[in-house]
Amino acid sequence: MPWGKLRTMTDDLLLLVAMAGVLAGTYKIWQLSLDAREAANRIAKDTCSRAVVQFLDGTVAFAGFRVARDAAGRRRLLRTYTFDYTSDGFERSQGFIVLAGLRLEAVGLAGSPVGHSP
Repeated sequence: MPWGKLRTMTDDLLLLVAMAGVLAGTYKIWQLSLDAREAANRIAKDTCSRAVVQFLDGTVAFAGFRVARDAAGRRRLLRTYTFDYTSDGFERSQGFIVLAGLRLEAVGLAGSPVGHSP
């Protein structure tokens, strides 16, 4: 009879450890996503400043992600963000940023690339 109780406690402990692992993994993914968004915000502000346009709304919006191969053939997660800006104070235009991790892959304003980081 005591072995049945011990088995239940072991199963409960295993479940608790598994749940803690899932929670830790989820937190790490969330933190990496926040870091990428902060990097995209900095890049959008810098891009708008260099192009002498006004960065609108003060933030970027997540537009999607995809998996692509880098120059070394490794698979990388590419995140795409969009942001709005204006050059004349009246008309809103949209720019984009593509990040691989926290590294800038591409940035553009209104369909024309502003810069590209190899």
